[in-house]
Amino acid sequence: MAKVAVLDDYQGVALEMADWRALGPAVDVQVFRDHLKDEDRLADRLAPFHAIVAMRERTPFPTRLLERLPALRLLVTTGAANASIDLDGATRLGILVCGTRGLKYPTAELTWGLILALTRHIPREDQATRRGHWQTTLGVGLQGKTLGVIGLGTLGSQVAAIGRAFGMPVIAWSQHLTAERAAECGAALVSKEGLLRQADVVTIHLKLSDRTQGLLGPRELALMKPTAFLVNTSRGPIVDEGALVEALRRGAVAGAALDVYDDEPLPPDHPLRRLENTVITPHLGYVTREGYEVFYRDAVEDVRAFFDGHPVRALNPDVTSSPGYRGSRR
Repeated sequence: MAKVAVLDDYQGVALEMADWRALGPAVDVQVFRDHLKDEDRLADRLAPFHAIVAMRERTPFPTRLLERLPALRLLVTTGAANASIDLDGATRLGILVCGTRGLKYPTAELTWGLILALTRHIPREDQATRRGHWQTTLGVGLQGKTLGVIGLGTLGSQVAAIGRAFGMPVIAWSQHLTAERAAECGAALVSKEGLLRQADVVTIHLKLSDRTQGLLGPRELALMKPTAFLVNTSRGPIVDEGALVEALRRGAVAGAALDVYDDEPLPPDHPLRRLENTVITPHLGYVTREGYEVFYRDAVEDVRAFFDGHPVRALNPDVTSSPGYRGSRR
C-alpha cells in the first residue's frame, strides 16, 4: 500500500477540502496537524511515506532531510513554487516534485486588512471595548496619505489599485520596475530611498531571494518617517527583524503590521508579541477556504496522476528520465 503524508494541517481541514477517496483503497493518507521543527523527529515521522503533501513553506525540505527519506518518491508543494524545497537535491535523489495552482488575490486582501487594522488600531480597540473601555486611541486616515509599494507585480499592483480607491497617491519601487509599468498601475516610479522617505504606508510585495534578503535594514528603516507604517505580507527575512523591533521600540516608525517572520511559527517569547505598535498575524496571506480548495484538489490530482504513471505540474520534470528516478510504483 502506498502511504501519503499531509503535513501541517493546522486547522484540521485538509480532508474536507478535496476528495482524497479518489486516490483509491490502495493509498493510505495520514494527516498531521502539528508542526515538527526538529529534523530528527521529522525524518523519523516521514521515513515510511512514499508521497508527501507540504503546505507552502511551513516545513522546509533541504537535501539533508530528503536524504533521510528513502521511501519518498513524490513531494507535492501547494503553490507553483516553494523556496524551502531543495529542488536540485530532490532531482539528484530521484524524487519528483509537483506543485499546484493557487489564487492571486487573498494576500492583497489581507494586506489591506492589516493596513486598516494598524492605522485605525482595530485590534487594540476591540480588546479595550471587551474590557469595558471606550475610544482609547486616535486613528490615522488614509485619504491623501502616500502609499509606497515595494514590488509592483501581481500582488503589488492589486494593492496599489485599492490604495487609489482610498484616495492615496501611490509610489513604487523595485529593482527592475520601469516608469511605464508603474504608470500602468497608477503609480509613480521613485528610488528605494525616495519611497521610504515619502511614504506614509510602506508595503512589501517581493519574492525572497539573495537579492531581497535584508533589503530593509537599519539604514533603510531610518529613512522612514516616524509617523509611517510598515506592512510585510511577503517573507520575513526581506526585513531585518532585529532592526525593525528596535525601530518600533524607539518609535522611529509608527508601527508595523506583519504576516511573515524569520522563524515560523513565531516563537512564544518573540519581542514582536509584546510591542503595542504592531499587528501580527500567523502567515494568513494564502489561508482562505477558496485557496485551500484549489491547493488540496490539485494535490490529490498530483498524487493520483503520479501513481498512475502520468505526473502533472512537475517542478523538476527532468527527474523522470534520470537513472535515479524512484518512479511511481505503488
